[in-house]
Amino acid sequence: MYIPKYFKVTDVNEVREFIQQNSFGTIVTTKKGRPIASHLPFGFSKVGDDYYIKGHMAYGNPQWKTFETNEEVLIMYQGPHAYISSSWYAHENVPTWNYQAVHVYGTASILSEEELKEDLTQMLEKYEKHRENPVLWDTLSPDVLEKELKGVVGFKIKVKEVQAAYKLSQNRNEEDYRHIIEKLYEEEDQNAHEVANVMKKRL
Repeated sequence: MYIPKYFKVTDVNEVREFIQQNSFGTIVTTKKGRPIASHLPFGFSKVGDDYYIKGHMAYGNPQWKTFETNEEVLIMYQGPHAYISSSWYAHENVPTWNYQAVHVYGTASILSEEELKEDLTQMLEKYEKHRENPVLWDTLSPDVLEKELKGVVGFKIKVKEVQAAYKLSQNRNEEDYRHIIEKLYEEEDQNAHEVANVMKKRL
């Protein structure tokens, strides 16, 4: 990913938090030179000194079969994004777009059944535990669980490289930066408000 120096993020904890908060991503592999992509929720964890991304996809999705032939896979995460009008600057310039994006490169392998069960259990706990009537692994019937396990393929990616870009008007002066935040809040777009929130926190 092309990242100008103003927008490059290298803080491991910051990137890890971003991935956990924006866990629905896109996994990209290739088959005979043609890119293949799937949009999936992912888990993120550290084992010893290594970081792993885990997930699962439908058994009928042919992408998992490319894991053996791809030396590396790419997972892309995206945060809020918004159009930035150059009319918000104190000087003449052109419009742009603000965004947050993280690319993760790594090697993929298929999970065993036990590893898949563990991953699905953790995912249900993350998204269900706080609900009034949580649907957890232990509360599902054996028939449903058996059917689920047969219908999906679990995988993990050992992280080899992370590239993070937060294009949030860091290259603008403080006056323009604050004015951009104000104008984003005036937009009728939730994404614009979220970008403004992120920019405000970085003041």
